[in-house]
Amino acid sequence: MDLNYGKCWNSPKDSWKNILLLAYQSLGVVYGDLSISPLYVYKSTFAEDIQHSDTNEEIYGALSFVFWTLTLIPLFKYVFIVLRADDNGEGGTFALYSLICRHAKVSLLPNRQLADESLSTYKLEHPPESKSSSKVKLILEKYKALHTALLILVLLGTCMVIGDGLLTPVISVFSAVSGLEFSMSKEHHQYAVIPITCFILVCLFALQHYGTHRLGFFFAPIVLTWLLCISALGLYNIFRWNCNVYQALSPYYMFKFLKKTRISGWMSLGGILLCLTGSEAMFADLGHFSYAAIQIAFTFLVYPALILAYMGQAAYLSQHHQSTHQISFYVSVPDCVRWPVLVVAILASVVGSQAIISGTFSIINQSQSLGCFPRVKVVHTSEKIHGQIYIPEINWILMVLCIAVTIGFRDTKHMGNASGLAVMTVMLVTTCLTSLAIILCWHKPPIVALLFIIFFGSIELLYFSASLTKFTEGAWLPILLALFLMTIMFVWHYATIKKYEYDLHNKVSLEWLLALGPSLGIARVPGIGLVFTDLTSGIPANFSRFVTNLPAFHRILVFVCVKSVPVPFVPPAERYLVGRVGPAAHRSYRCIVRYGYRDVHQDVDSFESELVDKLVDFIKYDWCQAHGANSGIEDDFSRSNESSECRLAVIGTVAFSGAPAYEIQETVGPASVSVDFPTVESITDVIEMEPMGTPERRVRFAIDEESEADNSQLEIEMQLREELEDLYQAQQAGTAFILGHSHVQAKQGSSVFKRVAINFAYNFLRKNCRGPDVALKVPPVSLLEVGMVYVV
Repeated sequence: MDLNYGKCWNSPKDSWKNILLLAYQSLGVVYGDLSISPLYVYKSTFAEDIQHSDTNEEIYGALSFVFWTLTLIPLFKYVFIVLRADDNGEGGTFALYSLICRHAKVSLLPNRQLADESLSTYKLEHPPESKSSSKVKLILEKYKALHTALLILVLLGTCMVIGDGLLTPVISVFSAVSGLEFSMSKEHHQYAVIPITCFILVCLFALQHYGTHRLGFFFAPIVLTWLLCISALGLYNIFRWNCNVYQALSPYYMFKFLKKTRISGWMSLGGILLCLTGSEAMFADLGHFSYAAIQIAFTFLVYPALILAYMGQAAYLSQHHQSTHQISFYVSVPDCVRWPVLVVAILASVVGSQAIISGTFSIINQSQSLGCFPRVKVVHTSEKIHGQIYIPEINWILMVLCIAVTIGFRDTKHMGNASGLAVMTVMLVTTCLTSLAIILCWHKPPIVALLFIIFFGSIELLYFSASLTKFTEGAWLPILLALFLMTIMFVWHYATIKKYEYDLHNKVSLEWLLALGPSLGIARVPGIGLVFTDLTSGIPANFSRFVTNLPAFHRILVFVCVKSVPVPFVPPAERYLVGRVGPAAHRSYRCIVRYGYRDVHQDVDSFESELVDKLVDFIKYDWCQAHGANSGIEDDFSRSNESSECRLAVIGTVAFSGAPAYEIQETVGPASVSVDFPTVESITDVIEMEPMGTPERRVRFAIDEESEADNSQLEIEMQLREELEDLYQAQQAGTAFILGHSHVQAKQGSSVFKRVAINFAYNFLRKNCRGPDVALKVPPVSLLEVGMVYVV
C-alpha cells in the first residue's frame, strides 16, 4: 500500500497545470449531482404551493432565492470555510468527528492508546488557546452525555447521507427521463417514464461491482458537456426572451416573493433548496482532490453555469405563462436540440447518481471501521485508486429501495420533498460540527463559532422547516429511514462497547499464561496461532476458554488486535505495534495493527506474511536493544524477558544503515522506532488518561559490522538464531486464526430497553451480518472459532 495514498493528490498540488487537471477531473466525481439540479428545482418549487402568474413575482422571487442560496451555502460556506476543516486532506462527517475527537477527549471508541497520538497523521495544530475556548473544551469533555449527543449527531448526518444515496438516483434519473413527455402523448408518457427509469436504475446498480475507475474517464467529459450545455441554453433564453432577468438577482425580490405568497411561498422553499443537492460532495470528496482544485472548479465553472441555467429558465418562463406543459426544465429547451439535451441529461443524471452511490459505500465503510455499523463485505474495485469500494449487500438493498420509491412516488414533487429534507439535515449537521471545529481545532473565540452557526444555521433552518411541512408528501421517507438506520447503528455501537468492557473485566493475567506447560498437561503444537482480540493488553478470555477445552496451543503465539484509530489513514511504516508477552523463551507476542477510517484492510495472505516479517524485525531489534549491541542505543529499557507488556515497538520499513552482524536468512532488516506507552486498562482510562509528560524516544539502531563477538555475544546470537528458526519453522507448519464466536445477552435485572437492544436487536444483526472472519478475510480452512457468551 502506498504511503501517500491517503493524500493521493498531494504531490502535484504545487503545479497550476496539475491543479487545473484535478479541477477538470473533479467535475465527474464531485459535481455530477449538483450540476443536474436545474432539471427539477423549478418543477418542485411550483408543484403545488405557488402558481406562476403574469406579474412574474413568483418566478423572479424563486430565481433570487436560488441565486443567494447557491452563493451563501456552497460558495461562501463550503468553498471558503468548511473545506478548510479537513482531516489530513480528508473531508466529510466522519472527518470532522475524528478531528474534534483528537482535539478533545470526546470519542467513544474502545481500545484507544496514547501510542496512537504518536502517529504522523495524528497531527494537532497548537495555536494559543483562549480561555473561553478552553472552557468550551472542558465542558465538552466533562459530561459523558455530550459525548453521546455528539455521536448521535454524527450518526444522524451519516444516516441522511445514506438516505440521499437512495433518493438522489431516483429524482435525477426520473427528472431526466421526464423529458420524453414532449415527444409522446400523455397516455404513452405515463406508462413509459416509470419503466425506463427503473431499467436505468437496475443497470446502474448492476454495474457497480466493476467500479467507477473503469468508466471514470467518461464522467468528467459528460459533466463538462452538460455544464456547457445548460450555460449555452441559459444564455440563449436570456437574450431570446428577457435580457432584464438579471434584475431578479436582487434580494428585494425575495422579500417581494414572501410578501405576496406568505405561507405558501415559505412552504415552496422545500423545492428551492434542491439547488443545494450535491453541495456536501465538495467536502466529502476532498480527499481525492485538492482544496484548490475543488475551489477553482466550482467558482469558475460550476457556479456560473448553474446561475446561467436558472436565469435562462426564469427568462423563458417570464414570457410564457400559459404553457401547455407544466413548468419543467425541458420547456425552455428549443425543439431542434431537445433530443441531444435529453441524452446528455440522462448521462449526467447517471454520473451524478454514481457519485452519491459511491459516497454511500464510503461512509458505510467508515461507519463500520469505527464500530458503528454491522459488518458487511467490502470489495475494493481498484488497486490503483484508493477509496473506490463496492459493498454488495448495500448495493442490492439500495437498488430495491430505489425502484420501490420510483414506483411508489411516481412524481418529482414527492421525490423532491424527501430528497430536500435529507440534504438539509446533512448540512445542519456539518454546520454544527464545523462550529465545534472552529473552537476546538482552530482555537478561535466562541463568538466566531456562534456567528457562523447563527448566520448559516438560520438559513438552513428556514429551508429545513419548509421541508418538514412536507412530511405527509414524501418527507416522511428520509425521517423513517434515518430512525431505522440510527437504531441499527446505535445498538451495534452500544453492544460493541459493552463487549469490550466485558473483555476488559474478564481478561486473564499474564501469570496464568506463563504457568501453562507440560506439568498441567498443556502441549505446544507446531505452527503460528493468531489470537484475535479487541484488547491491547492482557490475555483475552476466549483464549483461556480455548485452552481449557483443548489443552494445547501453538509454538508461536501472537495476540493480534486489529483496531481503528481516529485518523483517515495510518502510514504502513507506523501500522504495526509489536511487543512480547512474557519472556522470550515463551515465544508469545502481541501485535496491534492500526487502521484509519479510510484505510484498505489487507488480504489475509499479505497480512500473514507481513506479520511474520514484522515479528522477525522486532525479535532482532529486541535482542539488539536489550543487550546493548550498539553503543548508540539507549540501554535504559527493562529486559524483555521481564513482563514487558507496556513496551511496544513501532516497526517501520527503513533499511539498516549498516550490515547486521546476525546473518539469519536475509541480511537487511528495517529500522525500528521504540516508544514507551502504557496500555489502557479500562474504558475510563481510554477517555480520560492524560498525555505523558516524558518525551517520546525514537531509536534507530545499526550493528557494527566489525565488532568482536565475545562469549556473551555468541550466546546472544545463538538465542536470537534459535528464536528466529522457531518462527520460520512455525510459519512453514501453518497458521491458525483463533477468533471468538460470541453470543451476547443482557444480565438479569437489566432494563427492558437494554434487554430488547441486546438480546433481540443486536443478536439478530450479528447472526445476519458478515462474521469477523469475513471482515478479517480469514480462510475457512485456517479458522478456529471459540464460543463465548457475553453477559453484559
